Amino acid sequence: MFPDRLTQGYRAFVGGAFASARARYETLAETGQKPEIMLIGCVDSRVSPEVIFDAAPGELLVVRNVANLVPAYDPTPNTLHGVSAALEFGVQALRVKHIVVLGHASCGGIRAFADDIEPLSPGDFIGSWMSQIEPAAKSLGPRPKNDGDIWLRRLEFAAIELSLRNLMTFPCISTLVERGKLQLHGAYFGISTGRLLARDPATGRFAPVAEDMPDRVFRCD
Repeated sequence: MFPDRLTQGYRAFVGGAFASARARYETLAETGQKPEIMLIGCVDSRVSPEVIFDAAPGELLVVRNVANLVPAYDPTPNTLHGVSAALEFGVQALRVKHIVVLGHASCGGIRAFADDIEPLSPGDFIGSWMSQIEPAAKSLGPRPKNDGDIWLRRLEFAAIELSLRNLMTFPCISTLVERGKLQLHGAYFGISTGRLLARDPATGRFAPVAEDMPDRVFRCD
């Protein structure tokens, strides 16, 4: 049986958000989508890009996978590349102007890799997928003992940096970036705080995107 929670949610959607934005949906159906922003996020159910950025239908082209990773360019024939196919679609077909890699705090995939514990599932896919961040982990050096989650947090940021570097291995992306027609961004969301950090491309540092937010909105992340 179809989940009752989804049925009830759908009813609320049709009577509320869909009804109020009916004209927008009809226009999108007739003219197609033209999002300017492509966002690569994590499958974590607590980090929904459309919710975080209060996005309307058709505004964001979203790709989600475990730990918001972008594999390096690999044109090997007869190999399935879900993220690469999505990038090709967004960049070459829809011609997005921005690609955002959105990482987040408390990422289960990154913690599983960092702690070197039992896999998140009995299958082979997650472990193979998460092995991609090995270069990011090595760049940080050995994990200190008794450091709490400091090294883990650094790895979450390093994974974002790795994905940004991998994006530039795609010829169609690097060419457009060099021509100034496409911009790449890194961002990080604190689940418990709501704080959003964006990467400064000049320094590589992450800083709050909205310094003017009331202090009471955030706690120390």
